[in-house]
Amino acid sequence: MASVDRDAVLNALRVVVDPDLRKDIVSLGFVKDLTLAEGRASFTIELTTHACPVKDQMRDQAVAVVRALGVSDVQVQLTARVRSATAPEAGRPPLPGVKNVIAVGAGKGGVGKTTVAVNLALSLARCGSRVGILDGDMYGPNVPIMLGINTQLVTDDQRRIVPAEKYGVQVISIGFLTNDDAPVIWRGPMLHQAIQQFFREVAWKELDYLIIDMPPGTGDVALSLSQTVPVVGSIVVTTPQQVSLADSRRAIRMYQKLNIPTLGIVENMSYHRCTNCHHETDLFGHGGGETLATDMNVPFLGRLPIYQPIREGGDTGVPLVVSEPASEAARAFLTVAERTAAQISIAAHKSAEANKGKIPLIPVR
Repeated sequence: MASVDRDAVLNALRVVVDPDLRKDIVSLGFVKDLTLAEGRASFTIELTTHACPVKDQMRDQAVAVVRALGVSDVQVQLTARVRSATAPEAGRPPLPGVKNVIAVGAGKGGVGKTTVAVNLALSLARCGSRVGILDGDMYGPNVPIMLGINTQLVTDDQRRIVPAEKYGVQVISIGFLTNDDAPVIWRGPMLHQAIQQFFREVAWKELDYLIIDMPPGTGDVALSLSQTVPVVGSIVVTTPQQVSLADSRRAIRMYQKLNIPTLGIVENMSYHRCTNCHHETDLFGHGGGETLATDMNVPFLGRLPIYQPIREGGDTGVPLVVSEPASEAARAFLTVAERTAAQISIAAHKSAEANKGKIPLIPVR
């Protein structure tokens, strides 16, 4: 241990590589609080996402390479600090209290977009991230039903709307302001004003990710979203069938025209596995979402099964990742969350590299 110094430990740790950013943890600045004393080495590895699927392997590799130097006692703590993937842009100041805004949309209705948005938010939260969900489907707000929330919104001392909270996720929805059977009938300008208020006048509490449940199709809400806040990217939900894929292609093109990158495609209702014989049936076709992702040159985030408890969880207000966290379907949602977090980490790293040394110009309202 006498011959092992700080530089030797850091040099050894350069073999530990982040699989998403493809750089070693020393160059990335992930190694924090390194101390060497009395035959003991301790340090922290600060990752860019709580949802890193290989964090345990990275820790084990770090322990092994430091022990190989002759250090018998190696203590490694894993933490995470989510970086923002969006740089300030003129006319679209950052959203206070939010690091990354993610739009979850679909080219058509009926593909399970809200179910995916809710379970994605909960999966990210279960990994340790601070998450919020904004019900952007102003005409059909179903997030309160799926989360089992029945409340009235209140304001704080600064007259900002205080989000509701359930299962560790902060929630805002127009459904909190209307009766369950009351139709929401708005023209474009009223809709834009409501969206502005939901973004700018909500007291979000230090969110790593804000999930926006978008209305289906290519309408006003997406346009208002792109004009209001910097969005790190969109997730497009589709089913494998051709009629859904055609509309999903249009949705991706819409986000591209709005300068919102596509983080990836999720193929929902991908297959049904019999609970008795475990045979898989492709009710809506096979592989359409992954093929579309390849054709459009965007990431494929994963397949989600047709599974009765997913529907039941949405109807009863206890989503699947809460009611059956160890199920195969819940693990599929976790995979989507991990891959989403990875895409945001990559985007944040690229943004930091591109803006290194620049002084951000933030519009003042």
